[in-house]
Amino acid sequence: MTRYANLSGDSGVAGYSVGDDSITVYFHGGTAYLYTFASASAGTVNQMKSLAASGRGLSKFIAQTVKARYALRFDRSEQSKSDDCR
Repeated sequence: MTRYANLSGDSGVAGYSVGDDSITVYFHGGTAYLYTFASASAGTVNQMKSLAASGRGLSKFIAQTVKARYALRFDRSEQSKSDDCR
């Protein structure tokens, strides 16, 4: 996970991870969302990657444009529990 720069100082985004055709956005509080080309469109995911790298506007873009077009929602504490079982 790459820490989100949060240049505006008021974002709920904590970090992100990028794949070739996806971005996972991690929010403070532990919830994370996977957005893919299939779920949100290539243009949208690429815009999210750009905003994530710039450190500004990602949370607002998700709230106003992307909304619920995620492929998967998960809680990091749930992920941690499943990782502990390996």
